[in-house]
Amino acid sequence: MDMDAFSAVNADKWSRLHELAYKGRLSGPEADELLTLYQSTSSHLSLIRSLAPESGLSASLSATLAQARTRFTGARSNVMEDLARFFVVALPAAFYRLTWLTLACGAAFVLIGAAYALWIGTSPEALRAVASEAAAKQYVEEDFIDYYSENPAASFAGAVWTNNAWISAQAVALGITGVWVPMILFSNAQGVGIAAGIFAAAGKSDVFYSYILPHGLMELTAVFIACAAGLRIFWAMVSPGPRTRGRAVAEEGRSLITVALGLVLVLFVSGLVEGFVTPSALPVWAKIAIGAAVLAAYWLYVFACGRPAYLAGECGDLRREDAGYSEIAV
Repeated sequence: MDMDAFSAVNADKWSRLHELAYKGRLSGPEADELLTLYQSTSSHLSLIRSLAPESGLSASLSATLAQARTRFTGARSNVMEDLARFFVVALPAAFYRLTWLTLACGAAFVLIGAAYALWIGTSPEALRAVASEAAAKQYVEEDFIDYYSENPAASFAGAVWTNNAWISAQAVALGITGVWVPMILFSNAQGVGIAAGIFAAAGKSDVFYSYILPHGLMELTAVFIACAAGLRIFWAMVSPGPRTRGRAVAEEGRSLITVALGLVLVLFVSGLVEGFVTPSALPVWAKIAIGAAVLAAYWLYVFACGRPAYLAGECGDLRREDAGYSEIAV
């Protein structure tokens, strides 16, 4: 089929459909005309997609048809219904589908961090390479602990939240490079491992873990989730499967935007723990218990809401018709 000739023949109909789809109010005859044009253009789009599925014309007609469909079907749901679906279906399903990759990122982090902690904590030469004796002593006795209490709890929690949300956003957005996620995992594991090693060398590992665990359990898990999301986008580009590469990346990108939005909330909670619980006068066991409860609540949410939604076909992406990948049969 000659696509140029086909477009020339039907351009007026498509233009008229676009005009009616975006018109403020429609008369009765115009509404009938909109439906007729919608039916014919749907057939045209199916034919075009069979020949050039990723063309600009295909995308343009798909958007016009979506707008036309909205005009004669009305709004899908109200705001409260959309919010409920996001938190009960889309978000937990998006988190759940990243479960194993999240655990893999966590395992890699723990292994790297443990290796650095063991090396720094048992090798005087390695310890001297990262900090002088005076600097290590000041870090253990003052700097590390003061970090959590030198600013008001509210402002500190806000700063932590912003910083961690930025790190997670980078992991999701730049994961497609295939380099950024390993770099973030390694650098953060290295930093935590070196800090643990310095405390271990001073015989104060209990102090280190009493400060890092209350908020770190959820905070680090959020980083692992973000890294898993970034790796999903990268793998969609490398191995799209039966989908076109553009469609695979688009689908993963939309569903992982859902993850990024959810992580903002997750990191807000961990920021509150770091700002108000970690430096508090609570017993160590109580602070760690609060951190563990936050982490347990996350996994309960993921498995209780996310697993059923995921098994039902949800992945955090838009509905297929909203994404423009399918049309109503007419």
